[in-house]
Amino acid sequence: MTITSNMQAGSDEKLNTGKARQARIAGTILLGLSVLVALVFGADSAGDATFRLSRPNDPWALPNLAVPAAQFNYVAAGLLAFLGARQFSRAGLSRPNFWLGIGLFLAVAGFLVWATAGKSLSLTGMLSATVVRAVPIALGGLAGVLSERVAVVNIAIEGMLLAGAFTGALMGSLLGGFGGLAAAVAVGGLFGFLLAALVVTYRMDQIIAGVVINLLVLGVTSYVSSQVFAEYRSLNNAPIFRAMKIPVLGDIPVIGPVLFDQNIFVYGAILLVAVATYYLFHTRHGLRARAVGEHPKAADTLGINVYRTRYINVTMAGMVAGFGGAWFTLGSVGRFDENMTGGRGYIGLAAMIFGRWHPAGAMAAALVFGFADSLQQKLALLNTPIPSEFLAMSPYIATIILVAGLIGRAKAPAADGQAYEKE
Repeated sequence: MTITSNMQAGSDEKLNTGKARQARIAGTILLGLSVLVALVFGADSAGDATFRLSRPNDPWALPNLAVPAAQFNYVAAGLLAFLGARQFSRAGLSRPNFWLGIGLFLAVAGFLVWATAGKSLSLTGMLSATVVRAVPIALGGLAGVLSERVAVVNIAIEGMLLAGAFTGALMGSLLGGFGGLAAAVAVGGLFGFLLAALVVTYRMDQIIAGVVINLLVLGVTSYVSSQVFAEYRSLNNAPIFRAMKIPVLGDIPVIGPVLFDQNIFVYGAILLVAVATYYLFHTRHGLRARAVGEHPKAADTLGINVYRTRYINVTMAGMVAGFGGAWFTLGSVGRFDENMTGGRGYIGLAAMIFGRWHPAGAMAAALVFGFADSLQQKLALLNTPIPSEFLAMSPYIATIILVAGLIGRAKAPAADGQAYEKE
């Protein structure tokens, strides 16, 4: 009894020490951000930062939001200093990552106000671009969730996105938008099935199998685009799905253009996340899939076909990634360019981890990355003194900060990455 109590006391002491160290790190970061916001953004700001909340043709127009730039940044710096100092007190032991997230939000807001000082920026336009740019990342993250919930690590998301983009451009040019979209989903599912065959039936290392698929798709699409599309340009000229405004809802100021005046990829991503959440957490098949991801042997003992469950989920993941890949061509520019996915599949994996293997969490994380992506475009238009190359890195910097700095300890499915062999 005494030994057990001593072990429990030692465990609690270790936990408290870890929390205190985490709180001190968060406090140091927040104090550093406070100094940055005060000395750089506050001291270098002049005039008002004007944010436009409505578009010229909106039926219900809101007045512009004018923010005194210097005053805003000094207040933000004060709040950051308070939050940072709080982390060194006993109260800081509670949810340091949450307060660090609030601090990063304040720092980003200060940065945005500093960049817009003396100018105007369409806040509605930036938020709308955030949602659009989050789509392929959210779908990539959702593909990762569907795979890893049955314990299959899906590094191949990048290749599936690229295959979907290529097929969307080629078949969209031949059959039209919906034909190209259906073909992109089918090809994504085909690569999902291939990944399942490699790792489930042949028990190939899951990381290597994913890398092989990525390299295969990159090589094939690069060759065809350089050899075929360059000569037959009509095969790389697909139609684009335009935005479809939902009546009444699309007229709501700010929210309407952001959520209810988008193309089918945005609506499709929201629908797929909702369906996947219901499937995984409220259906019998979803419960079986999660059981396979946590303890495949126990699931097999209960009569669940582990192999078939993994095949189905990984194939579905490929179809979701194929749909996300079509966004690059059918939802954006209407043509395929070499390696045009630009690592969005890997960022989708980061969104999956940041979202803690939950479809809604992955989408929320994708919005953060989408915001970083749209921010670099808007800042380039504002002619800030920051080099464009640095701005282009912002989505990847956000990935590192969020995954390494904010997520803390995330628990993957217990059997994630492990092959299963029926005895």
